[in-house]
Amino acid sequence: MSHLQHNRETAKSSNHDCPLGEEGSLAAAEKETRRLARSHYENFVVASVLLPRGMRQPFYNLYAFCRIADDLADESSSRQAALEQLARFQDRLNATFRHRTGVAAPTPQHDHVFIALADTIDRFSLPQQPFDDLLDAFRQDQTKTRYADFEELLDYCRRSANPVGRLVLCLGQCLDDESAALSDQICTGLQLANFWQDISRDHAVGRIYVPLDAMQRFGVSEEMFRERSTPVELRKLLASECERADEFLRRGLPLAERVPRWLARDVRLFAHGGLATLRAIQRIDFDVLGSRPTLSRLHQAGLVARAALRLL
Repeated sequence: MSHLQHNRETAKSSNHDCPLGEEGSLAAAEKETRRLARSHYENFVVASVLLPRGMRQPFYNLYAFCRIADDLADESSSRQAALEQLARFQDRLNATFRHRTGVAAPTPQHDHVFIALADTIDRFSLPQQPFDDLLDAFRQDQTKTRYADFEELLDYCRRSANPVGRLVLCLGQCLDDESAALSDQICTGLQLANFWQDISRDHAVGRIYVPLDAMQRFGVSEEMFRERSTPVELRKLLASECERADEFLRRGLPLAERVPRWLARDVRLFAHGGLATLRAIQRIDFDVLGSRPTLSRLHQAGLVARAALRLL
């Protein structure tokens, strides 16, 4: 647990270069990342209730980075604006890893996340590559909207989802080659489940993550994505893809046996949450254009309770 015992004054002093005054303190920054995290009812935040109290703040800091980057990618006024915002966000990330906050073009509205993240980076010796990969995937979403085959989609998942799992393993101080490989299975499975859950939403913004060769194999055309009810060809394709996502999630489940007990509960929760999403898609007979399959808060609460009691 040596990284957990790291002197937090190191991180505090590294933020003194950023001229934010009292509001720029680590405590204020962490308060803001907690607020941001708790204002979103998402799996990553729901899972935080299973964490030891002392580990929640680093997870909030990591979540805040991911949440803001995702919003820059999806909620900017245009794809060009998103690329420009993400470029500035990348500059601040680079500066944070150089311990020279403020070197790059300032983005005051995001200072809190980098102040808080700098402390987490120092405490847990987080590498920069996973953060770079995430931002690279968000940039790709602005320029690439179709995927030729599943291998192309996997390459996207490698950068859009897998880095989060590896960073979580760093927080648990249990990152090694085997654990990383198992984590990648779960994260890719979760990303795939999210794709098939959100086909209608993604198509509305011009993106189709269903591989083009699979569309051709099942006789699916792009026009079908505009239908109010999912055509039978697309349902058959989704049944096949959901089965593949299920296999990814189940292959990753042994990760729970390789991580600290406090983290194992979250590993199982994430994996079983993904499996539950796939079952929700199946329950509506894969009609994801007719309605978005979701897990109720009661269902999510049940999963959390079962994870807490080690019943998953």
